[in-house]
Amino acid sequence: MSDNQEQPQKNKKKEIIKELTQPFIDLTRTSRVMLGLNISYMLEGLTYFGILGLLGIFFNEYIQLDDVNAGWMVGFMTAGITISMLVLGATVDLIGIRKSLLLALGIILIGRIILSLSPELGEPGLWNSAQIISMTGIVAIIIGYGIFQPAAYTAVKKLNTAKNAAMGYAMLYALMNLGGFLPGLISPPVRKTFGITGVFWVMVGLTVLGMLTVAILMTKKAIQQAQEAVKAVDGDSADDEDQMKGMSAKEKLNYYLKNFPLKDARFMYFIFILIPVQTLFAHNWLTLPQYTSRAFEGFVGNNFEFFVNLNPIMIFILTPIVTALTLKRDTYKMMIIGTLVMAVPTFILTLGPNINTLMAYLILMTIGEAMWQPRFLQWVAEIAPKGMTGIYMGIGQFPWFLTKVITATYSGWFLMNYCPDDTPVTGLNTEFMWLIYGLIAIISPIGLLLARKWMVKGFKM
Repeated sequence: MSDNQEQPQKNKKKEIIKELTQPFIDLTRTSRVMLGLNISYMLEGLTYFGILGLLGIFFNEYIQLDDVNAGWMVGFMTAGITISMLVLGATVDLIGIRKSLLLALGIILIGRIILSLSPELGEPGLWNSAQIISMTGIVAIIIGYGIFQPAAYTAVKKLNTAKNAAMGYAMLYALMNLGGFLPGLISPPVRKTFGITGVFWVMVGLTVLGMLTVAILMTKKAIQQAQEAVKAVDGDSADDEDQMKGMSAKEKLNYYLKNFPLKDARFMYFIFILIPVQTLFAHNWLTLPQYTSRAFEGFVGNNFEFFVNLNPIMIFILTPIVTALTLKRDTYKMMIIGTLVMAVPTFILTLGPNINTLMAYLILMTIGEAMWQPRFLQWVAEIAPKGMTGIYMGIGQFPWFLTKVITATYSGWFLMNYCPDDTPVTGLNTEFMWLIYGLIAIISPIGLLLARKWMVKGFKM
């Protein structure tokens, strides 16, 4: 090969390496407040998933509910969080980033303490006092999360330059999932020694640590300095001052109604067509813990938390890499490809419970998730009018409410009929269960593909 032929290839390799590494280099130059946000969000991922992965079994064993009612309780929390974001997402727009994060974590802390105490304070059984007390704790968690997540993504928008924003969202999503993986290492020894409530109390302590991280690293002065640094780079485009400042209550209401995104039919279609594939997220805590603990024997069954939480650690590794490689790619095409890659592996589980099929599903599904989920979160935040990022994040997540409610209504029934407890593995029919779940998930990429021309025409990306 001649030197003239080798040079273009070398230049192409350099471009690829630069495209992959430059976003990470830029990210290292972010501020102290982003460090605080990332650490607190990772800790919250740890505590949230650490409790969520055990919550259904907690209601089985400690509150003595059957699979259907336990699934309803898990769905009550997860769906409640999403509807809470719709209602409380504007909190960050009204009181600011730091106050919102501290308020949210304080309320979540109270809720987790109540949830952990509920078996000791009440009588177990359906609608007995233990369930009512646990629901009180869950309500507090719901309220806290309704403020926390919109505040976190608003912080990414306001405290990052336009150049770093995409990687900022990707890293926040990745770090939350790193936190989501860690229960797979922390939970088993604690659970085996102190029970599920022992794990919950560890999560209470980590919630306190998250609050301290925000309080120490995300001071008012540090936030102001970060915003000034962003404005120095982005100029007037970084000016995200509250558009409603100085407005009367009536004017604020009119402003919100005027900019309410659900008025746009294509926006509505875009976020609601994702519900089918998002059911796979819900099955991570509604189905996978019971599936891996009931349909597998030996190492997998005894350490089911590890396999349930493999998705988060893979997301932590893959999301920044996938984002860096696809930064310049068309958003809508990435949504189609990503949802397809996420949905199709579900059919692998129809081959039966086997560690190879389980790992293939988890790996491929995670690659698909890494391709589309952070891009969707960024897109929702970026199209928000000035001063309304929080409420837009809440509204953009609204389909999650329906996803969690719908999935919780049938996941317990499928478990009881196709993967029941105290049944030999040979008596299970998990293959049919996953076939139905795969057929549901595949609706999303098909729907996105069929509507492509309509969606892309004049659609904001």
